Amino acid sequence: MTNRTMSSRVGLALASAGYAGYAPVAPGTVGSAVALPLWYVLRWSGWHWAEPVCILVLFLAGVWSARIAERELGHEDPGLVVIDEVVGMLISVLWLPMTWQVALAGFLAFRIFDIIKPFPRRAAGARAQRLGVMADDVMAGVYAYATVRALLWLKPEWLT
Repeated sequence: MTNRTMSSRVGLALASAGYAGYAPVAPGTVGSAVALPLWYVLRWSGWHWAEPVCILVLFLAGVWSARIAERELGHEDPGLVVIDEVVGMLISVLWLPMTWQVALAGFLAFRIFDIIKPFPRRAAGARAQRLGVMADDVMAGVYAYATVRALLWLKPEWLT
């Protein structure tokens, strides 16, 4: 394990979201938090297409890098793989108003759905073998997005 190839090192760095996955406590929460500054930069760019393109690129890179991490570490879905949390978190705030309230609501909703794994999210992770660890966090992001979108519709004063 000490003589890793360059692709293994890059894969582990990407899978751990720039080594955020090595956090000693709550690496999934740390990985989710990594997405917030990225969301801000993407939104600040003014390019509306940048958010979904970044999500797609990170998703594909996450599938690749998570497989490398699993191979290097010798087991499925190792805790240091948090690129899936970054993708899920970005989905939870996709094209929503950029306020601290939306960021907080998206973050909390995503973490809740990531932890409780409601149906069919659990099934998505089990059935999507080719997508590896990414599929279930994409579903958690979709649930979180729907939750925040519903809050914006029902009580917009809470999030703006």
